[in-house]
Formats: sequence, structure tokens, C-alpha cells
Amino acid sequence: NKLTSVKTQLPYEYYSLPVCKPQRIVDVAENLGEVLAGDKIENSLYELHMKRDEYCKVLCRKVYKKEEVELFQKRISDDYRVHWIIDNLPSAIRVFDVNIPEVEHFESGFPLGITVYGKDVKDMYYLYNHIRFTIRYHENPSHFDGARVVGFLVEPFTVKHEYKGEWDGNNPKLTTCNSEKKVEHTLPAQPINEPGEVIWTYDVTWESSEVPWASRWDVFLKSGEDDQIHWFSIINSLMIVMFLTGMVAMIMMRALNKDIARYNEEQTAEETQEETGWKLVHGDVFRPPAFPILLSVFCGTGVQIAAMLMTLMVFALLGFLSPAHRGGLMTAMLLLFVFMGYPAGYVSARLYKMFGRKDWKRNTFMTAMLYPGTVFGCFFVVNLFVWHQGSSGAVPFGTMFALLVLWFGISFPLSSIGAYTGFNKETIANPTRYNHIPRQIPPQPVYMNTCVSTLVGGILPFGAVFIEVFFIMSSIWLHQVYYVFGFLCLVLLILVATCAEITIVMCYFQLCSEDYHWWWRSFLTSGSSALYLYLYSIMYFVTKLDMTKFTAGLIYFVYMFLVSVSFFLLTGTIGFFACFWFVRKIYSEIKID
Repeated sequence: NKLTSVKTQLPYEYYSLPVCKPQRIVDVAENLGEVLAGDKIENSLYELHMKRDEYCKVLCRKVYKKEEVELFQKRISDDYRVHWIIDNLPSAIRVFDVNIPEVEHFESGFPLGITVYGKDVKDMYYLYNHIRFTIRYHENPSHFDGARVVGFLVEPFTVKHEYKGEWDGNNPKLTTCNSEKKVEHTLPAQPINEPGEVIWTYDVTWESSEVPWASRWDVFLKSGEDDQIHWFSIINSLMIVMFLTGMVAMIMMRALNKDIARYNEEQTAEETQEETGWKLVHGDVFRPPAFPILLSVFCGTGVQIAAMLMTLMVFALLGFLSPAHRGGLMTAMLLLFVFMGYPAGYVSARLYKMFGRKDWKRNTFMTAMLYPGTVFGCFFVVNLFVWHQGSSGAVPFGTMFALLVLWFGISFPLSSIGAYTGFNKETIANPTRYNHIPRQIPPQPVYMNTCVSTLVGGILPFGAVFIEVFFIMSSIWLHQVYYVFGFLCLVLLILVATCAEITIVMCYFQLCSEDYHWWWRSFLTSGSSALYLYLYSIMYFVTKLDMTKFTAGLIYFVYMFLVSVSFFLLTGTIGFFACFWFVRKIYSEIKID
């Protein structure tokens, strides 16, 4: 039970408001993902009896003071929505599309109240103090006994309840409604502008449904907007990328075959002196890059993120990450990232040793600390601001300690074991050796400048996935359900193909220009797509979101920065290893005198 708002991005406990509460509040145990999301599962005063319709049941009567009224007004003006659950099914309200009125659409949660803005008068706030529960159930005597809840709909009303004489808490009798007279929207609304009383009531109706229990989440999964545009865009993106991949691959194979055949022909001494192209830099192409420890750490962390995503996609496609398991996705991501510390340490150590460096302890420490430390540091700072706001999204000390245990107790040792294994392996042998004296690089054209080529290289990978990015960001920041993991897996495959393809092409052009500084260039070419991701997040913030609070903006931009850094490491690593394979392949195919 919690309150959420797309304006503030700060969840609060439902009982942080002065609403009707049970004498003893019972908390349900939550997993790690639920705690990080600020979810709270608690009992309530509402009583529901299976298949028994009830109307105008009084929950409680509250007399609010000025500061309590102001708290309600603040939450209503920030567009907070109330989220309840019954039988692990979230509450939802019906929304109708005027173009397709016969089709039901649903949104999770319901608004706390409404605000009527006045031009020349004071704004008026109204509280939804009457809730009509519609519980849908499914019966199938041939398969199971009894009935199962398959739908939980809520219709909020604002009603200024009235009663005769003195208030009788044991036997309240209202004149606005009773067990035979339903609440209607035509009744006077309940303002929450001045201190005074509010009577909380509710209705319960039960509806038989043909929806089986296994399909009860479909109303949320099929209620996303622009479904047809979403599917069309994914297929269109796939077709374009497949066409570009085939075209570029054909061009590259033809050009490379001609180059290799020409270089392997018997040449006279005069022809050898006039030789041009990528063969000329064979004595420098495998020269270790600048800042080798940083490049090896980046690649190791990129492998860790890639391994986590691949395993996560497998679990998602097999149905283990159902939205019914609240917090399951976040918990799985954390645990998988922690356990993928081994391949991170192994890959980082292998590359660092190939670059001819011996300081394996420093390399191991940076691999285990640099990226997780950056994420944890940003998360800790944001958590301080969230805690200052009194939000339930503030991670408690116990959970913070659990995250540190996962980091230093599992991820760090696994990374160290992987690094130890990697350093004990034979050094990766490259096809050619590098000369002691570096070759002078000729002047490069403008379009082969490092900044220009890397920025151009990032356009295609981001262009292949940006539509899916829109839906993922809407899921995160607009609190919509995202469950098209099949298409997400397809988009990730497209991303891998485009990152590898564009990096190989740009590397080939670079080597043909006799520029052998390809190590970092290969990482940055595809990794620069993260810059476009962050720029897109700024545009999304301006055009799609209505965040006016400083803390909300801080949460958004810090977390999008972390997402962009992760995307940079992932795409850069894909491009680096594709280019590494490509360079080793072409230089192993030619004869070196």
C-alpha cells in the first residue's frame, strides 16, 4: 500500500496520511526489490466478504486539523495516486478511449483527490473519500472448488456525507447513502480546504468473470497506449537494421577480399615501398593503448553487464519475472550482477596481461570497485535527499548494509577469483608484433577525426533502439507496466549487431588511413550512443514529464546518468570485442615479411 506520483517520483506509505487505520498495523515481509522501490504491504480496515455485495459501509469519521488538511492538499496537488492490492492483484480504474468505447482500458491505482484551479479565486481541493470496490471472480467447479479473484477495480467518489443528530460511531446512519441507496457522482463533493470532518465510506460489488486466474494480469499488460505503433516501430527498426547489416557486410567482404588478395601477391621492392593502406601499420596495430588499465576495467565491467542482461532475458522469456512477483525484476538484476563478478575479473585480467602490464592487484581492485562504487555513491547521495523528504523510497540502513554485503561479500571475491584465473592463463598472442619505435601517423581528414568519427558511430546503435527506450522510460517514470520481454530481447540482438557492425566499419576506414590508435576508438565509437541516450533523456524530461520539485529532477537526472554510463560500458564493450576480432582476423590473413 503506497502513494506514488509521476511529478515527484517520491513514494510514500499510505498511512503517512491521516486516513482510517487499524489499531494494529501488520507489515508483510518484502524482498529486496520491493524495499528499493518503496513498496509497503500492510493491513487495512476494509472488510470484504466473498460474493457479498455491500453498500455505503462506514469506515471511520475523521476530524482534521489545519496541518492535516494542508498535507492532503499537498499530496493532491502533486497528483498522488493510491495503490492497494487484493490477493496480490493491484487496484485499477477504468479509462475509456473515445475512439474505441467498447474496449476496456485500465490504469493502476486511483487518484487521491482532485484540484479545481481558479483564475481569480482560491484553488479548491476535493478528497475521494468514498471508494467502490468491484471484485471480479472466476469459478470453474470442474477444476477447483470455490472462486478465485481475477480483477480488482476501484471507482473513487468525492461525497460530503451528512447525518442527522449526533454522530454515533457504533451505529452510524448517513442521509447521503445507505445499504439500499448507492453513492452517485451527482452528490455534493467533499472539500478539503478548511479544518473539519470527513466521513470515509465504501461499497463492495462482486462480478463473475470468464477470465481464468492465469490471465488476470492481462488487463494491465494489454492496456498500454499506442500498441500498434510500438509493434510496427520494432518491426520497422528490425527490417532497416537487417538491410543495413547485409549491405555493409557485403561491401566489407568485397573490399577486404580484394585488399588481402592484393597484399598477398608477390610484389617487387619498388611496389613494396609504394604500399598503402591498412597493411602498412601491421607493426603498430597491436601497440598497447594509453591508459590500458582503464580500458581493461571498462571492458570487464561491460562483460559483467552484458552477462547479467543475457541471463535476465532468459529468465524473463521463461516467465520467471512475472509482474505478479513485485520487486522480482530488481532483485534478479542485483543478484545476477553480483554473481557476474567472475567474468568481469577474468576478462579484465586477460586484457590487462595482453597489454603487457603486471600490476594485477590494482587491476582487480579497480574492476571490482570502479563501476559499483560509482553507482553506490550516486545512489547513496540521492537516498539522502529522498530520506530528507520522508519518503518510503528511502532505503533503510539494514538494506544498505545488505547491498554492501552483496558487493564486498560476493561480487568482490568473485571478481578477484576471476582475475586470478585470467592472469594465470597464457598471454593472448596477437598475429603481429609491434615495433619499438612508433610509426608516424599522417594527417587525417576531418571526417576521420576522433570526435567526429565516434559521434557519427553512435547514431546507428541508438537509432536502432530509441523507440524501445521510449517505452522503457515510460514504464519507469510514468509508472506503466512493461512486459514485452520478447521484443526487448530482439532489440538487444539488434543493438549487438549494430554496435559490432558500425565499429568494424569505422575501424577499417581508420586503419586504411594509417591510423593505428584503434583500441580506444573502437570502444568509444559504439559507446558514444550513450551520449545520445542521455540527450534523449533530457528531451524526454522536457516534453513528457511534469517534474517541478528539485528532488524529483535530481532523482531523474542522476539515475539516467547511471543508465547512460551502463549503456556506454555495454555498447563500448560490444564494439571493442567486435573490432578486436576483426583486426586479429585481417592481420592473420596477410603475409608479413
